Amino acid sequence: MNIPFSKLSQADLVVDAVYEGGTENKNVKDDPLQYIFDCGNQGGIRFKGSPNKPPINFCVLYSTLIDPDWPDELDTYSGQFLYFGDNKKPGHELHETKRGGNKILRDAFEKLYSGSRNLIPPFFIFNKGPTGRDVIFRGIAIPGSENLSESEDLTAVWRTTEGRRFQNYKATFTILNISKISRSWINDLNKGNGSLKNAPAEWKQWIKTGKFKPLVAPKAVKHRKKDEQLPKSKLEIQLLDTLVQYFKKHPKGEYAFELCAVELIRLMDGNVGECETTRPWRDGGRDAIGKYKIGIPDSSLEVDFALEAKCKVSNSSCTIKETSRLISRLRHRQLGFFVTTSYLATQAYKEIIEDEHPVLILAGGDIAKILLKHGIKTKSQLGNWLTNNF
Repeated sequence: MNIPFSKLSQADLVVDAVYEGGTENKNVKDDPLQYIFDCGNQGGIRFKGSPNKPPINFCVLYSTLIDPDWPDELDTYSGQFLYFGDNKKPGHELHETKRGGNKILRDAFEKLYSGSRNLIPPFFIFNKGPTGRDVIFRGIAIPGSENLSESEDLTAVWRTTEGRRFQNYKATFTILNISKISRSWINDLNKGNGSLKNAPAEWKQWIKTGKFKPLVAPKAVKHRKKDEQLPKSKLEIQLLDTLVQYFKKHPKGEYAFELCAVELIRLMDGNVGECETTRPWRDGGRDAIGKYKIGIPDSSLEVDFALEAKCKVSNSSCTIKETSRLISRLRHRQLGFFVTTSYLATQAYKEIIEDEHPVLILAGGDIAKILLKHGIKTKSQLGNWLTNNF
């Protein structure tokens, strides 16, 4: 569903609809968000009101979802939206940003835990659209998550740029199960009258009771296609290619990559515990074995897992022959990790899903995202990480 630029000021907001940008001015005047809302035409955090004199009428969070330094993330399966604040350069205190976006984030989470939900503005989530200045509406969100505590859903993280350290917020939101926002409520918010008359019933329920339902959307097709497994951005492609070439030239070759695969799953999930690689000449179909911890420190259990690793160029798929090697050797109640720098062929992936094998697939695109998430953002940084560890 596409909403033309000329209709933006009268349009409702529909989840996953594209709101077209202008094409005439070739500048910020073509930005669509300023016509949907009474807000500015620049920046990732836009709002009506003053951060220094709350309450805020509404807040718009916009993300390209492709910034490697600030990797905002929309998880459509759980309804969670991870968003970084607006202190993205050194030289300012956490809350002293030019537009005050981090103050809005801070205040929203403070009000959440003080029970003052009626003073929290609705957060409208948009990301970059398919062309030009188009944007896609992803839903209306509330601060926090059912799965995170007060100390986890809004955290201040450190970054370093050109040797200078600074902090920014990392905020977790939950998108509500609301498919459509009426133009009448948007008009109310733009006017700042605070009325809930035209607000969605789900928003009213959350304001009144604190109860909510996330907008969750499980995939109809659970196996990923080739392009869904491989890196998409230029930087992700460069990082993955650098990693592959490093191990192709490594004197220990595939065995060295197995050590790297173990470290990658540790970076992916802190619950991966004790792990050791098997002897390369007698591995029994498993490149590594280890323990995965479930629970809390005082009450946890460990589950055995086995890992298979394949270092390949991105256009060379992993087939059933390679995945079955791991599957056939998984013991009862044992997890499996299949780590590859390429991708799984369709039939191999479908077999794992349809036969319900407890195997997690980590493909080339996943590896690149893990590296970026842990601050490895250049070929030079990756080269240092590889030489220091493998």
